[in-house]
Amino acid sequence: MKNYIYLSVVIPAYNEEKRIGRTLRKISEYLLERGYPYEIIVVDDGSTDGTTALVRKIAQEVSCIRLLKNNGNRGKGYSVRRGVLSSKGQLIIFSDADLSTPIEELDKLKVWIETGHKIAIGSRALPESEILLPQPWYRQCMGKVFNRLVRFLAVTEIKDTQCGFKLFMGGVARSLFKKQTIDGFGFDAELLYLAKKSEYTVKEVPVRWINSPDSRVNIFKDPFLMLRDLIIMRKNYLIKNIDEAATALWPIWGKGQG
Repeated sequence: MKNYIYLSVVIPAYNEEKRIGRTLRKISEYLLERGYPYEIIVVDDGSTDGTTALVRKIAQEVSCIRLLKNNGNRGKGYSVRRGVLSSKGQLIIFSDADLSTPIEELDKLKVWIETGHKIAIGSRALPESEILLPQPWYRQCMGKVFNRLVRFLAVTEIKDTQCGFKLFMGGVARSLFKKQTIDGFGFDAELLYLAKKSEYTVKEVPVRWINSPDSRVNIFKDPFLMLRDLIIMRKNYLIKNIDEAATALWPIWGKGQG
């Protein structure tokens, strides 16, 4: 099939001029060795540096790279959603632009998709995970607190919802992202919550992980925004569940009133 794409790689990018070139070349080289048709979709989230120009330059050399540019800074969740919904792959993975989880870890996730799971996600929180360069203690504390809140409010069985390395069956990803609404960093939790509600099987897989000192998460602002996203998500889906239950019970209740 001429236009067949086996794997789509979605990369959200905001002011990534220093890292995106190395990342794109690393991913391209790795996938070329695998021999299957692929595409790399970079979603530029309103960068003010040279990210856009650099991606366009590399895309002239590597035809499998596509650039989508947001109108302003819309958030990581928005950017990943836009990339996924424009993708064509039988499988879809989204990865952080810094490759904190090396692209070679893809094979570990793909094994679980091939054995029947619909979603396989990288995890830094399992005993077998390899943290080659850890985060500073304050970021570790922030991550642990947020993960506990996610497990309390959304998905109890996932130990690490925030690792930016998640692989999906293509149709499953596009279906979930059509429903996903959070534009910021809290989108992962909503996505996994939707997967749980849809009864998709999710496999959490230990991966190698290398902290990037140039993290885009603002230690002072973003934790509060992520908590806000969680509360809004829980409220919205609680109301939706009540409405759905009421709609389902109405024929029975209505007969009783007649």
